[in-house]
Amino acid sequence: MSAWLYRISFTLMTTSFLLLLTSSSLAADAILTQAEKVGMSSQQLVKLDEMGQRIIDEQQYSGLVSMVARKGKVVHLKAYGNVSVDNDSPMQTDTLFRIYSMTKPITAVAAMILYEEGKFHLNDPVSKYLPEFADVQVLQNGELVAPSAPMTIRQLFTHSSGLSYGFATDNSVDEQYREIRPLDSQDLDEFVQKVSTIPLRFQPGKRYQYSVSYDVLGAIIERVADMPLDQFFQQRIFQPLGMQDTFFQVPASKLKRLAGDQYWDAANKKVTPVPPESQRSYASVSFFSGGGGLVSSASDYMRFAQMVLNGGSYNGARILGPKTVYYMGLNHLTPAARAEGVGEFQNADLYAGQSMSLGFGVVTEPGLMPATSSIGELSWSGAAGTKFWIDIEEEIIGIALVQQYSAPWPLRFDMKVATYAAITELKE
Repeated sequence: MSAWLYRISFTLMTTSFLLLLTSSSLAADAILTQAEKVGMSSQQLVKLDEMGQRIIDEQQYSGLVSMVARKGKVVHLKAYGNVSVDNDSPMQTDTLFRIYSMTKPITAVAAMILYEEGKFHLNDPVSKYLPEFADVQVLQNGELVAPSAPMTIRQLFTHSSGLSYGFATDNSVDEQYREIRPLDSQDLDEFVQKVSTIPLRFQPGKRYQYSVSYDVLGAIIERVADMPLDQFFQQRIFQPLGMQDTFFQVPASKLKRLAGDQYWDAANKKVTPVPPESQRSYASVSFFSGGGGLVSSASDYMRFAQMVLNGGSYNGARILGPKTVYYMGLNHLTPAARAEGVGEFQNADLYAGQSMSLGFGVVTEPGLMPATSSIGELSWSGAAGTKFWIDIEEEIIGIALVQQYSAPWPLRFDMKVATYAAITELKE
């Protein structure tokens, strides 16, 4: 990964519709289910179409795929604009997107599969499974000191481990991330070796700091399962859920469906292609980043999100038990750690009224959120602008896929306003 893409890739922090129908029951529901059948208004959902077209007309993005489901039925699925500013091929509903940090919830589910099998406890020290971290130290007041308590697996889930991402320009720990570049490793073993030599930014559990924690969690999955992370995902999640368009390495036959890699050029106020030499390759992958390595489509991610909303099962395949999924969705970040959360990325996904569950941001106080929300609502986003939310209270899932770094637009919240305006019947 080039230095340019390394800096930008984690900031703030489909073919024809007919073909989609043949491969996805959720997509079929997009035509077969009228909004009124799930307590929504077709007339009001037109606002969602208008929003999608408006942001393309205003050149906020080159293209967008948006998808909304309620009560397990898709009421909206549409593609807008083009795949890239330098490619006028129309965006399709099965276009593939770099979902970056939307990989994290999938990694969380994978880890909890092993948790259910009794392979670890959440309060186990990370070093029990990754001995490379046994001697990790904390940089505290300019001095290296021993951790007051071991870094735990739960803290990886909640980004309270003491790890970082390396983007702060005024922090010596982050400077070491930029020098050592653990995310440029050949595989997860090399990644662990690199990142375990870098001091922690703070004592484990003391505060929230968006970080490489989910890459470390992915390494634990590999060690515990004795299987490469990509194979574990494929066997335990993707194949059972019918997710045929989600992978770390994009098959050659599907590379042409990958959306263009772009960023918002703030100085010139326009969408600009990422230089080819700075683009991450998905043709030959050996480092399986549990924090940000996957490519997926709207319908595939909807299958994953619907499994979560259903309490761990989808279309006859059970991935997790319902009580495990309920437990995952609780707030697992202590009030003190949430209050002390600092760092240049804390507002990327943790807004006022939101904290951390196991794998997702979770709404704890809906009245403080920027747009209509529900208690227990789960969500996350990706560095290239992708967004999703799972509203368990109203049984709504929303997905917005774009491919643009540093976009300043409130896409998730615009989409939420339009979506919730269409509800005519609240869940009883």
